[in-house]
Amino acid sequence: MNATKMKPPEPDAAFENSLRPPMFSEFTGQVKVRERLELMVEAAKQRGDVLEHILLSGPSGLGKTTLAYIIAHEMGVNIKNTSGPVIEKAGELAGVLTSLEKGDVLFIDEIHRLQPAIEEYLYPAMEDYRLDIIIDQGPQARSLRLNLPKFT
Repeated sequence: MNATKMKPPEPDAAFENSLRPPMFSEFTGQVKVRERLELMVEAAKQRGDVLEHILLSGPSGLGKTTLAYIIAHEMGVNIKNTSGPVIEKAGELAGVLTSLEKGDVLFIDEIHRLQPAIEEYLYPAMEDYRLDIIIDQGPQARSLRLNLPKFT
C-alpha cells in the first residue's frame, strides 16, 4: 500500500479575515498597544490626514496582522497585504506601491526578510512618497520618478 502525504487545504483568506475583529473595541489583549493605536488613528482622523507609518513587531500570534486590518477599517481605507519574502525584485515592490490609493494601509508581513536591495526602494517610498526606478542598463539607463499617494 502506497501512503501519500496529504497536503492540508490552503486556508481561505476571506474566511480567515471574517474571523478577525474589525474594530479596536473588539480586539482583546495588548491593551497598551491598542490604546496607543486608537489614539493615533483618532488623531489622524481629526486632522483629516493619513496615518503615519507604524511598525508592529513581536512573536507570531500576538495580533499584528489583525491590528493592521483594524487600523485600515477604523481609518476607512483599503489594506494591501503582502510578505517580505515574496517581494524578490524592485519591480514587484513598485507594482504593490503604485497600486496604493491615498490613505491605504500597506502591511508587509515578515518585513525583516526583505532583501536589502529591495529595502532601499522602500525607504524613499515611505519617507517622501516617491519611487525612483532605473530603466534600461548601461549608457541608455535613465531614472524614472514615480510620485506615490500618502499611505500607511
